[in-house]
Amino acid sequence: MKTKLAFEDVSKQYGTGDNAVKALDHVSFHVNEGEFVAIVGPSGSGKSTLLSIAGVLLSPSSGRLILDGQDITNLSAKEMTKIRLDKIGFVFQTSNLVPFLTVRDQLLLVAEIAKKRDKEAEQKADELLAHLGLAHRRNHYPEHLSGGERQRVAIARAWMNSPELILADEPTASLDSKRGRQVVEMLADEVKSRRKAAIMVTHDERVLDLCDRVLTIKDGKLIATAGMKAGSQPLQHSHH
Repeated sequence: MKTKLAFEDVSKQYGTGDNAVKALDHVSFHVNEGEFVAIVGPSGSGKSTLLSIAGVLLSPSSGRLILDGQDITNLSAKEMTKIRLDKIGFVFQTSNLVPFLTVRDQLLLVAEIAKKRDKEAEQKADELLAHLGLAHRRNHYPEHLSGGERQRVAIARAWMNSPELILADEPTASLDSKRGRQVVEMLADEVKSRRKAAIMVTHDERVLDLCDRVLTIKDGKLIATAGMKAGSQPLQHSHH
């Protein structure tokens, strides 16, 4: 099993001296290729900090971070930006789509930022939209899409650069349970079929069965790991 992301004894502290707040306290875990991991925990537990460090938006105060075999702990701001563009896909609570771009152009914007907008990128955008059931919406603007469709566009956009790691922050927060579940199923399927890795921070317990593992964080510490043992089959539900 190839490890895609490893946190090795990672801590993050804000402030100094008596005012120091430990947002993450010696956190270690790894995510393998093809693995979809959920992180749960109360507000203020350190989930956002963990996701920000995994997304190379923040550097840890101590510890090491390995992404796709590369030590990315102490990069310059410029190097961090490049890693985010090349290796990481983000899906947020709200779809964060650009209101004045069509669905297809949302995806091509990613290629443009990475200076890779070409015929190949256009073909890739069309394939992703077809794959996620959005081909008939490709020339629509976000205001004409349902919440579920917007999140699917956000997922398609996250895959545009073939990232090694997908980070999803409360992706079901603005959706009803049925659409929320569809969105998470889609994420899980993509991670498995592409042999990538994903971490989802969520409050939504109804989608945890779709994850390979659930990590719980409290007061900046990872406390318990629930979920499947490596190699075992997820529980089958009666409606399959």
